[in-house]
Amino acid sequence: MSHISIVHIISRLNVGGPAVHVAELASGLKHRQFEVTVVTGIPDNAEGDMTASVTTTGVPCCILPSLGRALSPLDDLVSLVMLFRLIRRLRPDIVHTHTAKAGALGRIAAYFARVPVILHTFHGHVFYGYWSSGRSRIVVLLERFLAQLTTAIVTVSDNIRSDLMKFGVAPLDKVHVLPLGINLDQYINCASRRGEFRAELGIPQHVPLVGIVGRLVPIKNPNLFLQTAYHMLSNGFDGYFAVVGGGELALTLTHTVGELDIANRVYFVGWRSDLDRVYADLDVIVNTSSNEGTPVSLMEAMAARVPVVAMAVGGVPDMITPENTGYLVPSNGDVEALETAIHQALSTPEALLDAAQRLVLDRHSVVPMLTRISDLYHMLLAG
Repeated sequence: MSHISIVHIISRLNVGGPAVHVAELASGLKHRQFEVTVVTGIPDNAEGDMTASVTTTGVPCCILPSLGRALSPLDDLVSLVMLFRLIRRLRPDIVHTHTAKAGALGRIAAYFARVPVILHTFHGHVFYGYWSSGRSRIVVLLERFLAQLTTAIVTVSDNIRSDLMKFGVAPLDKVHVLPLGINLDQYINCASRRGEFRAELGIPQHVPLVGIVGRLVPIKNPNLFLQTAYHMLSNGFDGYFAVVGGGELALTLTHTVGELDIANRVYFVGWRSDLDRVYADLDVIVNTSSNEGTPVSLMEAMAARVPVVAMAVGGVPDMITPENTGYLVPSNGDVEALETAIHQALSTPEALLDAAQRLVLDRHSVVPMLTRISDLYHMLLAG
């Protein structure tokens, strides 16, 4: 039986859920009767670069420098033409796009190249929280148009699918929920590395350490984390805070902790490849995003048995059941609400950690994800 050819298109392989997802798909599908090619742009310097997570697997990776983060009519037109030519040359059975810009350009190019099956994955969405209300309405209209060129749409959670229905993006029968899956093996037994990260920072074992892991960009709202840290410390909290990650707000945030006079209690450690060491020493992990899909950091933390406190946005409530698998704060939650949830999480019972780890391993492991997406590909090609 001949192999099925698939091209994954993503704007850039910067640190985050979409890049992790594409890397896992590329390497996993390579061994499941698929010929895989990844097409991507170049991440910004502050975003963290995960391109090597694809190239080291032996999967062909085509770099289109114009297919990056910034919107530019000229660059986008160049990207569209290059994508069309590349797709015509590769003649794939399936084109599968990820992220908003690549989803728009990739689907248009695939449609005119007459690709049999065109898919797009919404890892989250940009219908609110990113731009002005007027521009957001234009984005919704564009997605409605693009859905008509698309064979099927994939979302990583039920809540994201519900949002697509609410905004009228596509009919229900065109949208499939396939939970994100990643390799969680290194986090399951990371407790064996307990003490290493704290020793690096000079933090004693018995002192609480609360962390945030991810991109330092406006949609992630890391300033709320720092304001909460200041509030807790002002109220007598005898603990420390770790900011793990990088991004465009990194310098601003370091100035913020200086202005709040909490620099001696907040550690900025940048991007880390040893997250198992980090999770091993965190007492609580916090997610303050204003909009989310399925946060990889929460999946990793749950596998590592770290209590999770997160805003109830996007696909997060599909992962977190309050006081069963973690702690949720209302999407309009303030500093006081977040502080209360963190204090509650610091006394998390073992039963909750058991349930959280079991849920994430059952629902978000790599093998089930690869099976689900492979089955969907075959079904759509047969149709």
